[in-house]
Amino acid sequence: MGCATTGTLQNGVYRGEETSYRIGPVGEGWTAVTVDRQNDLAWHNDSKEAVIHVDSDCDPTLDIPLTALRSHLMIGFSERELVDEELVPMDGREALRTRFTAKLDGVPRQILLQILKKDDCVYDFGLITPPGPSFEEALADFDRVLAGFATTTGQP
Repeated sequence: MGCATTGTLQNGVYRGEETSYRIGPVGEGWTAVTVDRQNDLAWHNDSKEAVIHVDSDCDPTLDIPLTALRSHLMIGFSERELVDEELVPMDGREALRTRFTAKLDGVPRQILLQILKKDDCVYDFGLITPPGPSFEEALADFDRVLAGFATTTGQP
């Protein structure tokens, strides 16, 4: 889901036009990158050749199944193969956690997506790496970001 918001991250709290939320620390070796109006937050790790992104979209009409939201996030990837998928607890709700292998512009990638719907908002998180050790090395950083996630109260 593309959010088209711009916001700021300060002390682990993202504040955007539509929502605000807390995330855990991304860890060392990650550099913030700007993907113009495509994600709330994104980081790249050169040594792991990995990308982590976090995005939100607040729209009551997005009350569609998590699996449909996941399929939307996979647009642009070819030769998709589902590795595993499960519902996991997150911020008092169930989130859909899905691991894929796929190709992006012909280049093999491992992808982990986690999608949460809460209070008329959709939050999606992604980890994209080359197949192999890069994925396992970046997974702990990704999970740390997710472990710190909580929606915040009050005005964004």
